[in-house]
Amino acid sequence: MADNPTALMQQLHDEHAAALWGFCLHLTSDPVRAEDVAQETLLRAWQHYEVLDESRGSVRSWLFTVARNIVIDEWRSKRYQNERSTDHLPEPGDPVDQTDTLLQSWVVAEAVTQLSPDHRAVLLECYYRGRSVAEAARRLGVPEGTVKSRTHYALRALRLALEEMGVSA
Repeated sequence: MADNPTALMQQLHDEHAAALWGFCLHLTSDPVRAEDVAQETLLRAWQHYEVLDESRGSVRSWLFTVARNIVIDEWRSKRYQNERSTDHLPEPGDPVDQTDTLLQSWVVAEAVTQLSPDHRAVLLECYYRGRSVAEAARRLGVPEGTVKSRTHYALRALRLALEEMGVSA
């Protein structure tokens, strides 16, 4: 190998980079990750170019050993265990805070418990299950007009229950 570190690294890259990348790809199964590991391996070789003397052993085996150790160290690290790679970027936008929606649903659920069973049943069928007046009437066994009037009075009772709980429109 050359005595000049720059020439040494150029020679090292020319002779071993392709094989090193292939080995890293075999270890990681991810082309991007393989490039990162190969680059880190060559960086460590540049930082410790004095160990790359052919008389001390095979340079390629030293590079492969370093690459394997990098992959093993990353695999063992806490960061690796918590990260998952993906090919898809997240959609840009504001993070949605669902806290208010959750609290509102709890308040409405509590208010619904204060309604009569008939009013709860008609709201369940028409609003939560999305059934039409005719379908709700069939399921509840009452005329369609009764479903309409119960829905009207159930909504009024629900509004009153919410107001009593301190919720205003």
